[in-house]
Amino acid sequence: MELLRLGPIGQEIPVAHMNDTYYDLRPLTGDIDTRFFAEGGFEKVEAALDAGGLSVLEGAEDMRIGAPVARPSAVVCVGMNYAAHAEEAGAEPPTAPVVFLKMPSTIVGPHDPIELPPDATKTDWEVELGLVIGRPTFRVASPDEALTHVAGYVLANDLSERRLQIEESGGQWSKGKNLPGFTPLGPCLKPAAEVDPSSLGIRSWVNGEVRQESTTSDLIFSVGEIIHQLSQAMAFEPGDVILTGTPQGVAMSGRFPYLADGDVVEIEIDGLGRHRQVVAVTG
Repeated sequence: MELLRLGPIGQEIPVAHMNDTYYDLRPLTGDIDTRFFAEGGFEKVEAALDAGGLSVLEGAEDMRIGAPVARPSAVVCVGMNYAAHAEEAGAEPPTAPVVFLKMPSTIVGPHDPIELPPDATKTDWEVELGLVIGRPTFRVASPDEALTHVAGYVLANDLSERRLQIEESGGQWSKGKNLPGFTPLGPCLKPAAEVDPSSLGIRSWVNGEVRQESTTSDLIFSVGEIIHQLSQAMAFEPGDVILTGTPQGVAMSGRFPYLADGDVVEIEIDGLGRHRQVVAVTG
């Protein structure tokens, strides 16, 4: 089973996708949001599907795909979480998770365009495994327990404007991470029970050329370790999103040019789908 949100921006319909059929979830929930997860949303959807109580959403295949999670209260990101990526950035592998925040307004659908202002001259791609918190999470006792707080997993592109992140940052990364649309998510949210986050192939392309190719087995801090450590200092709410870091192969390495008008970015994680975004310089 997969959860999606389909339709125009601001009018997305919550949907369950199973066995090549799209089911309308509006009789169960207004959206896939904090309330949905807090009230055991995945379990309710599974029960309704088993009971045959959901209607098919006609024309779903032709609808725009939005982000599968609506407006989380927080988007928390871990940087430098693959040793080879830390090396290409000229940094030592961290001994504790490097953390920064993204605004919920950065979240868009997996195929929405990457709209850049003219002064965004060093925009970079970053394919990442994302997770969605399923219940209140604060000071969990262990990485194993932390995994039980995950509702599901999602593919993410942690776009970064390196000029703002590094050259005009004041020593903080968030300024370069928060342009509108800088966190494409989707196409779907897969329930945690159906995903092994410890060994997933993770890849990116620009204009059809491979940029990143790795596996989540190379994460420095595993999903459980990330949640465990962050929860000692942060109280997560249901529906919050955590991004776990990107592997080597980004433009900041100096091996590839930064994104330009008309470039096509594609990213993929095994079992979680694929994104395709076209860069458009606006203004």
